[in-house]
Amino acid sequence: MSPSEVPPARLIERIRGPHDLKALDTAEIEVLAAEIRDFLVEKVARTGGHLGPNLGVVEITLALHRVFDSPKDRIIFDTGHQSYVHKIVTGRQDGFDRLKQSGGMTGYPSQAESEHDIVENSHASTALSYADGLAKAYALRGEKRFVVPVVGDGALTGGMCWEALNNIASTTNPMVIVVNDNGRSYSPTIGGLADHLAALRLNPGYEKVLDLVKDSLGRTPLVGAPLYGVLHAAKKGIKDAVAPQALFEDFGIKYVGPVDGHDVAALESALRRAKGFGGPVIVHAVTRKGYGYRPAEDDEDDRFHSPGAFDPRTGKPTAPSAVKWTGVFADELVALADERADIVGITAAMPGPTGIAKLMRKYPERAYDVGIAEQHAVTSAAGLAIGGLHPVVAIYATFLNRAFDQVLLDVAMHRLPVTFALDRAGITGPDGPSHYGMWDLSVFGVVPGLRIAAPRDAATLRAELREAVAIEDGPTLVRFPTGSVPADLPAIDRVGGVDILTRSADADVLIVAVGAMAHTAVEVAARLAEHGYGATVVDPRWVRPVPVELIGLAQAHRLVVTVEDGVRSGGVGDAVAKVLRDAGLTVPLRDVGIESGWHPHGSRAEVLAGLGLTAQDIARRVTGWLAEQVDSAPEVRVPHS
Repeated sequence: MSPSEVPPARLIERIRGPHDLKALDTAEIEVLAAEIRDFLVEKVARTGGHLGPNLGVVEITLALHRVFDSPKDRIIFDTGHQSYVHKIVTGRQDGFDRLKQSGGMTGYPSQAESEHDIVENSHASTALSYADGLAKAYALRGEKRFVVPVVGDGALTGGMCWEALNNIASTTNPMVIVVNDNGRSYSPTIGGLADHLAALRLNPGYEKVLDLVKDSLGRTPLVGAPLYGVLHAAKKGIKDAVAPQALFEDFGIKYVGPVDGHDVAALESALRRAKGFGGPVIVHAVTRKGYGYRPAEDDEDDRFHSPGAFDPRTGKPTAPSAVKWTGVFADELVALADERADIVGITAAMPGPTGIAKLMRKYPERAYDVGIAEQHAVTSAAGLAIGGLHPVVAIYATFLNRAFDQVLLDVAMHRLPVTFALDRAGITGPDGPSHYGMWDLSVFGVVPGLRIAAPRDAATLRAELREAVAIEDGPTLVRFPTGSVPADLPAIDRVGGVDILTRSADADVLIVAVGAMAHTAVEVAARLAEHGYGATVVDPRWVRPVPVELIGLAQAHRLVVTVEDGVRSGGVGDAVAKVLRDAGLTVPLRDVGIESGWHPHGSRAEVLAGLGLTAQDIARRVTGWLAEQVDSAPEVRVPHS
């Protein structure tokens, strides 16, 4: 190939920082936007990730970095899964080859990755509060810097956003709030606010209405011009009818929009006007999630919100299908709803990812998506229970942390029959520490009267969910991990409510396995047998309160080891130790779990291995503990004859 035949370098390859964007003209920006979409599809198809949200914010991100000066001006994404384009234009293109993989780039903003990232904002509805505090700090320090939160309209269903807006409105600090209005959070956004914004997409701007009136009345001599003047003086009323001025100006915050979120020139114009105002301004940009990639646009469920690996040409998954924990839960919930008219489902903006969508399809009047509002979801469930129903609240384990007070005082204190189904419990993997559901057993273990179940496979998930909704004198919680369900692990015996999974003639160690760690515990027992130690593996099934049967089982062994994929502090191990102490047992106990900390992202298997939670690692530790017992045993002296 001659030099003249060498294809020109793509524009995206020239972008190593925001300053490179400012040298491009309008035509080049349009080309760059198309290249970024191709890049996203190509890379995410290999690794999986949040594709749909990022396809929708290409032009918004380009406009932001052309109008503002990051990192001096701080751009905060809410939620952070819409930050891929931001990463591309801030010099991290090479990181996409290992997106969300162990040792690779995170799927959210990360201070460790770039000076352009300020918060790892992966829990929704928080950016405006961050921005409020940050803008106040800059004002007090005398620093002239803009704070620019980018808020998806799904995040506006969260109460924190409105608490923050109420405070932001009382300031004059320079802040530009970009509302990325795509009508969706994970799935179509639910609620009155969402309906209001949706209606706005179909209405003309108020200036067009005024122009129409002016043109019409201008042709009417004498009466026309004076009447137009009256109408123009009353333009605030017309604004309220056709634009969301009232929605935000009631807070005292200026508003610009709606703006076409896929028109860079229009976005830049709106952002520059907002920037020049000198106080808080909302720029309302209407976008389409999944824009520019047909398989995503045609995906009515979630617009390729967070697909696994897929074929970029067709959008079809490349990984073989497998039975997922969420699918087992969804099927059993519908079966229960078939049998009981009082069963209802609630989720917070994620009907598909949590399995509630299947119930919605069959019984739409008995399933509720409340938006990104976990606190409201829990207390609304309390109201449903008071009203004679049995709600099942399906939420990621990491997100129920946000509603601890409601679980404690609105549900548990009233002894209400509400069942919490915690998806993605334990180590979830690629989404990293903010999404790990490793806190639930510790956080909710202190709630009086809350019964907690941890199924180990599909059969026990179905059984324990049924047991949970059968309880009518208090709340229940069923927690399970993400990913494919392992093969069923049947019990060989049951003592009270405790399943015996393996038993040895030599009662050296009792291994108490929590939920999905049961398969690992059985493998640990097999490895111990190879070293001459006998192990009994039990699954308590219901880990809170601790089954009393564990006392007798522990008494029959010389060591007790708990194995869980939650944090050790306040976890099941601590609870079992307390029960044994209270019973006066002196048998030693060792707890195997997760040290409290911010553990890096990777696959669930990789993260567990890094934490020493493989069968090999645990067996090695148990062997050492048993050997210590032998070494520390008092020497028995035989008297001379």
